[in-house]
Amino acid sequence: MEIENWKMRKLIRKLSEARGNGTSIISLILPPGDQICRVNRMLTEEYGTATNIKSRVNRLSVLDAITSAQQRLKLYNRTPPNGLVLYCGTVLNEQGKERRITIDFEPLKPINTSLYMCDNKFHTAPLATLIEEEDAFGFIIMNGDGCLYATVSGNVKNVLYRFSVDLPKKHGRGGQSSVRFARLRMEARHNYVKKVAELATQYFISDNMPNVRGIVLAGSADFKTELSKADFFDPRLASVILQIVDIAYGGERGLAQAIDLSMECLGNVRLVQEKRLLRRFFEEIQRDTGRYCFMISDTMRALEMGAVETLLVWEQLTMERHEVTDPVSHEDKVLFLPKDAEIGDYIVKESMQVTEWFANHYKEFGTTLEFVNDSTEEGNQFVRGFSGVGGLLRWKIEEEEEEDIIDEQHLLTHAANDTDNMEDIF
Repeated sequence: MEIENWKMRKLIRKLSEARGNGTSIISLILPPGDQICRVNRMLTEEYGTATNIKSRVNRLSVLDAITSAQQRLKLYNRTPPNGLVLYCGTVLNEQGKERRITIDFEPLKPINTSLYMCDNKFHTAPLATLIEEEDAFGFIIMNGDGCLYATVSGNVKNVLYRFSVDLPKKHGRGGQSSVRFARLRMEARHNYVKKVAELATQYFISDNMPNVRGIVLAGSADFKTELSKADFFDPRLASVILQIVDIAYGGERGLAQAIDLSMECLGNVRLVQEKRLLRRFFEEIQRDTGRYCFMISDTMRALEMGAVETLLVWEQLTMERHEVTDPVSHEDKVLFLPKDAEIGDYIVKESMQVTEWFANHYKEFGTTLEFVNDSTEEGNQFVRGFSGVGGLLRWKIEEEEEEDIIDEQHLLTHAANDTDNMEDIF
């Protein structure tokens, strides 16, 4: 399911970036149970209306898009169980040239949206909503310096709001009695906790119920405990408190620490799974077990040997895989190069992004593919220090001298420098 969701996110990103010349792009979504014949009648009516468009270029583009949609719908006798999504039209590429696109598929989950739009862009919001993680967890990070509200859903951290506060310290200056100073200090603390509770209701309550599956309260002082016991803390949120944890920092650094300390109660949240997987990868490197690989050349060699148990790939990796032929020796080769890098005099037979190639072929190597992002400390270390490609091996592979597929000297230098800082992760 994760691989399919990644492919869907990639498709949504590409469609969202596409732009057409005039209203020449059609977005069509049929919910389960909708009738194909009804949509065909609607498209026929739209075709008749489009013939009245004054601009000749725009008119022809719209008519062509409607015709493409009608032809593609002929492939379906009925709407698939999960509905049907159809995008077609003429878009402009980076060079300003026109290119016709027609994409139709059944979504992974039932889509309950009915949509027909003829515009200069594809409308992908219903698809984006469809692949969002169902379970979100809220975090309230509060200490004497301020408070941060965030959610964790899937492998995405989202900071909702933060504010700082200047609370009186325990010791005041001269000119006022200790009793009066203590009273002012307690009032300031009470008002701070009350404000945190009010904002928690604002960000974590929707439609008169919690919009998160659970809440984690974290902080370095007693504020979090006071908040959980306060009468003004919304009882609807108090009922979904999962854990109260002590952390040493505030802000986003404290959020990262709170996620680490609450891994058990978060269960199968994708972000937690990524952190555990990458920590296992770094632990193998630290122990020098040899049951790991990184960089594209070593990873590909391990894949071809069937030694990779889990393949780790940064989901935003821009490297490309090229199948080429040497024009002199007529020898076929595979090159892994950064995006837009010069290929030389080779004859290119096929080019594809490495992430997409892995998603299509990982099963052939008997491995499990896991996409990771760089939003966590572990993910950032994996991307910066290990090129964003690596794997956990079933057995140790003896090192062999072989010709590198790409020049990795720069990446290896960074990996050596960053290994010294790896202790910070553990």
